[in-house]
Amino acid sequence: MVINGIVAEYNPFHNGHVYHINRSKEITNADYTIVVMSGNFVQRGAPAIVDKHVRAKMALESGADLVLELPSCYSVSSAEYFAKGAVTLLDKIGVVDYLSFGSEIGSIEPLQKFAKILVREPDEYKEYLQRYLRDGMTFPLARYNALIHYDPSLFDDAKLLESANNILGLEYLKALISRDSKIKPITITRKGSQYHDRFLSERSNQASAQAIREAILAGPNGDFSAFLPESAYSLLKEEIASNRTLNLDDFSGMLYYKLLLEKDKGFTSYLDVTQELSDRIVNKLNEFTSAKQFADLLKTRDRTYTRITRCLMHILLDLTENTMETYSMVDYIPYARVLGFKKESEKLLTEIKLKSSIPLITNLTNAKNELYAEPGSMLKNEIRVNEIYLAAQSIKTEIPARNEFSTPIVIV
Repeated sequence: MVINGIVAEYNPFHNGHVYHINRSKEITNADYTIVVMSGNFVQRGAPAIVDKHVRAKMALESGADLVLELPSCYSVSSAEYFAKGAVTLLDKIGVVDYLSFGSEIGSIEPLQKFAKILVREPDEYKEYLQRYLRDGMTFPLARYNALIHYDPSLFDDAKLLESANNILGLEYLKALISRDSKIKPITITRKGSQYHDRFLSERSNQASAQAIREAILAGPNGDFSAFLPESAYSLLKEEIASNRTLNLDDFSGMLYYKLLLEKDKGFTSYLDVTQELSDRIVNKLNEFTSAKQFADLLKTRDRTYTRITRCLMHILLDLTENTMETYSMVDYIPYARVLGFKKESEKLLTEIKLKSSIPLITNLTNAKNELYAEPGSMLKNEIRVNEIYLAAQSIKTEIPARNEFSTPIVIV
């Protein structure tokens, strides 16, 4: 049995994702594909446009065999934490042979070269990094400059660290090396639109998830049917028609209340929130009109919009520095929660139950009773985080919120 792992957000699932799954199967000759997918909140510091069970169904109907949930403390975090959480989950279930990720470069070797240096962190490299950070550079730029000053021969290849998928791929490799994992990495060259492209192409049926989200937000005139597999398009249209799609501004009221409630004590206890940013939030709070507007207002030369939205989401979801320190002590992942699977893939679930070093959750009620004590409090936090998402959806649709415990696993 050969098993391939993929880490994804599928926000939403589109043709590029189908290509990635199918091409990965061809290269690895995999019998099964396991996807570790972000839950209801994603890495750019925003809610997923449709909920995790809908996105899991999209993936299962287009080639995935099993979808596991990446807990929000990792899914709404830096590329490093995102990758550590996902790789640890794939490693702990004990059955994964390959990790396949998309990249702009389409080659493992140059990324592996950087990953080995960044895992070792030689003193000279760290000195350069700290110097550039003190000069006010963003972390990606400081790391880029530190690497080429540490080893000038890396200059040509260092440019690959300017691309979003290459950067995330680098973090997957670092996580695999750090864990001394037996999982073998492969990379698939990203086709069509780039990660940050905001417009749909007229020359291709490939589009970025961001461009598709922009088309959805454009309203009924936005036509994106050519860029999704038919089943995913059908599910997405149903969500749109039911007014269940969400964006950052759907959380504006909740966020403003949380900021107002805690402004006197500041926000430095939350993950990634510096004293400078905390002070800026407090000083600008009286100018708040919406979540997106406030994130734009907080931007500075060395602090990107995405970094801001991620920090604001950490505050809203109550993700603190102490939270991550606690989870780090328990090796990041204490369980694997199933969002959905294919009926014909039940053999895969059996294999995981035999080989996994962590519980495989298929029944949330039973898991609640077993995993609420430390380190299982991660599950308690996840339920609360998902209730925030479902509450925003309820407010928007004017329909009572669904219960996380009564939402069934997706089986196709």
